Amino acid sequence: MRDFKKYYTIAVTPDMVYKGLTNPAVIRLWTGADVEMSEEPGSEFSLWNGDICGRNLEFIPDKKIVQEWYFGEQDQPSVVTILLHEHKQGTSVELRHINIPEEDYEDIVSGWNEQYFGVLVDFYEEG
Repeated sequence: MRDFKKYYTIAVTPDMVYKGLTNPAVIRLWTGADVEMSEEPGSEFSLWNGDICGRNLEFIPDKKIVQEWYFGEQDQPSVVTILLHEHKQGTSVELRHINIPEEDYEDIVSGWNEQYFGVLVDFYEEG
């Protein structure tokens, strides 16, 4: 199992980033895919037509999102924590993804950088 941590800067306010990560209508706009998302702790979520699935654990509006991502049978859950911080250029996003299966690590890191936050940054910058 491996962990990944990275910071991203997005040129909009934390509340806009939060909506982009939690509001199904906004997620559909930047992903172009089917999504199931709720801010209800314990609810299941599905992104990119089911390519990413898991369970929502915790939400602090405009500040924090914690999710468990499913990778099949694992001894310990794979947990994603996203913290949003005000930044002079908009929002600093602190991403921490722990317990990533070794065989999925490179794809997950690429996905975070290119398909997830890469696309979200482009969405807000092209606005």
